[in-house]
Amino acid sequence: MSDILLHEVKGKSEIITFNNPNKLNVLSDKMLELLLNALEKSSSNPKTKVVIIRSTGKAFCAGHDLKEMQNARINSDEGIGYFKDLFKRCSKVMLKIKNLPKPVIAEVQGIATAAGCQLVATCDIAIASKKASFGVNGVNIGLFCSTPMVALSRNISRKKTFEMLVTGDFLTANDAKEAGLINHVTEENELSNKTNEIAQKITEKFKRVVKIGKEAFYNQAEMNLEKAYEYTSNVMAENMIYKETKEGISAFIEKRDHEWTE
Repeated sequence: MSDILLHEVKGKSEIITFNNPNKLNVLSDKMLELLLNALEKSSSNPKTKVVIIRSTGKAFCAGHDLKEMQNARINSDEGIGYFKDLFKRCSKVMLKIKNLPKPVIAEVQGIATAAGCQLVATCDIAIASKKASFGVNGVNIGLFCSTPMVALSRNISRKKTFEMLVTGDFLTANDAKEAGLINHVTEENELSNKTNEIAQKITEKFKRVVKIGKEAFYNQAEMNLEKAYEYTSNVMAENMIYKETKEGISAFIEKRDHEWTE
């Protein structure tokens, strides 16, 4: 693992840390590769229940590496092949987070812009310090943030998303919370504590239930109302026959403690 991205396991949590503060933790080609690899390892680790993505330095993530993108213009096709591949690779990372069988929490201590804001919007839960800010400001340099738009427009209202996209304006942490982009705003020195508090609550839950719940959450969101109810009714019915669910309900009725087997 490269030192620009750190990956460690603490208890039942996996922590992925962007560690390239001098370059504002940009999603360079190498960073995207390392992030995807870390997510794949997290996905297959049966001992963990939650993933936290955080960063060192002042920026959470400043989007793609613009210097790498400019360098691709020397190619005979003026870079179009590289650009298509880059955004395809980035989209693959975002879809990996969505399809990961455990919740992913973004811990945002600073600026999250363009693909960095996309990453925050893609994570299942986001916690931010009061110093954090969020923007899709590619329009300021002549590049409309079309791929970040996908995740952002699925988190906050269409009108607010479009305004951010066409003005390049940033949201403060409090504005982002009000808009629905993040869950909690904390003091800078309390950020990790809040993240760990939520992660701990998740690790105390039955892993199999959280897994099917996350999958169902995103699947039903893409369905019409009738299909969503039909689908989730079947998911809940199947959930009810788990032996762990039977035990959990019995323990609740009998007012006794229970422990999950996983």
